[in-house]
Amino acid sequence: MAHRDSGSSGTLALMRIYISSTDKFRHRPLYEVIVYAAKRYGLSGATVLRGVMGYGGSSAVGGANRLWEISEKVPMVIEIIDQEQTLLRFLEQIKPYFARISKGFLVTLDRTSVVLSRPESGGPTE
Repeated sequence: MAHRDSGSSGTLALMRIYISSTDKFRHRPLYEVIVYAAKRYGLSGATVLRGVMGYGGSSAVGGANRLWEISEKVPMVIEIIDQEQTLLRFLEQIKPYFARISKGFLVTLDRTSVVLSRPESGGPTE
């Protein structure tokens, strides 16, 4: 289901999805599932950022070095830039992925501008 709309019409937006490194969907890391879904949907691109430490709705601070933990629980942020309406439609598609997250998550959407980029097919564009 590709929704590639790289034209200049519409408002560009940055979607940020805040989750934990331990969040899963069908035994796979949730951040990985979302990035592959974004690729299949035809979004411009996605980046996963691994946090060092943080806390959110659960009020538990995650990321402190704890030797007794089996898996490191750190904050993760997925950033996706595309047309605002395309991102909102994509969010509707991925909402089921969040159903089993027990500790909470956050999704934000901010308008943004791309000031410089290099498409794979050529030189820099403004």
